[in-house]
Amino acid sequence: MKLAVVGGGGREHVIIKTLKKNKTIDTIYAIPGNGGIARDAICVPDIKATDIDGVVSFCEDKKIDYVVVAPDDPLVLGMVDALKAAGIPAFGPEKKAAIIEGSKVFSKNLMKKYGIPTAQYEVFTDITEAEKYVQTCPIPTVIKADGLALGKGVIIAMTRDEAIAGIKTIMEEKKFGHSGDQIVIEEYLEGPEVSVLSFTDGNVVRPMISSMDHKRANDGDQGLNTGGMGTVAPNPYYTKEIADQCMKTIFQPTIDAMNQEGRTFRGCLYFGLMLTKDGPKVIEYNCRFGDPEAQVVLPLLDSDLLTIMQATTRGTLKDVDIRWKDESACCVIEASGGYPVSYQKGYEITGLDEVQNAYIAGAKLMDGKLYTDGGRVLGITETAPTLREAIAKAYASASKVTFKDMHMRHDIGQRALKALQ
Repeated sequence: MKLAVVGGGGREHVIIKTLKKNKTIDTIYAIPGNGGIARDAICVPDIKATDIDGVVSFCEDKKIDYVVVAPDDPLVLGMVDALKAAGIPAFGPEKKAAIIEGSKVFSKNLMKKYGIPTAQYEVFTDITEAEKYVQTCPIPTVIKADGLALGKGVIIAMTRDEAIAGIKTIMEEKKFGHSGDQIVIEEYLEGPEVSVLSFTDGNVVRPMISSMDHKRANDGDQGLNTGGMGTVAPNPYYTKEIADQCMKTIFQPTIDAMNQEGRTFRGCLYFGLMLTKDGPKVIEYNCRFGDPEAQVVLPLLDSDLLTIMQATTRGTLKDVDIRWKDESACCVIEASGGYPVSYQKGYEITGLDEVQNAYIAGAKLMDGKLYTDGGRVLGITETAPTLREAIAKAYASASKVTFKDMHMRHDIGQRALKALQ
């Protein structure tokens, strides 16, 4: 079989490495891939992940049997639809279903209509009305750009002045472009956060192992929000009782709601949850694998990933046995110094040959050597029978890989360990 994986980050790298365990796969192309992924797949650097026509014609030309569309942008733009129209099966939701991530306004309205628990909210298209609203709404509050913003279009305002500044940033200064034409202002929820990725074929939903992300740049959850500085799985706050409750009140109702709307969702649906005193509530949906959540969840998968993915496309997920290892995983992200604001690129990465499970996100290959080429450069994941062991192993491996100005957090998983005590 010949496969193509669309995307070029750490998430795509772990997907490729997991797919490679299937011996029926002869070749995997990564479009565009990156210098680190080039060790595990044939990279196609001259086609962008959002170039729908380019991807379709490449896949036709190479007679690709199956495509995994991993990032949000091409899904929201309708890449799965275009591949399907060309007779090429693909993993991921069609455009009309990917809107669940593509528009915060759509997803909030969906939850309200179908009684799926989430934060109270208001929608604004007018900056003056939004500013007027935050003069009286409860504080802290959360302000979200409606559209995609590389996972960064959310501002938590602790004061009214911060709320006004946040509205200006999104709506007036257009920090996230047209994604900020509409905004959602919602109630600030408190409690442990949980990420739950799930496989779904539009009828059956099969949650994966839960995980805990660490968004802030620095130790102690200090510093700016990032795309994620590390993850652990499973999330100790996510008990069997809570999982059962989520299935009944959130997971299956979301799949059913999308069907009711004529927007059947197939692929990976990500549930970002807050475990509040009033029960679990949805903070956000993503229409794809989270990054870096995928880097801890997929290494714990004990079944064949391609079989599961194809079942979501064919609508046969109920017939597939999905097994998970009874272990824990920890992923530590190594980033460029200065990330997420400004950073230098082009530093040589050393020590990668000494570690097994490095997932490369931002690196380029020159003369057989890897050099940094992004903010989040790579993630190193280790699994073990206990979370404490997985964390220790991940940091031991991370200490072997280095580059100039390398930055990482040193407390990934510590909150989870406290919760286990």
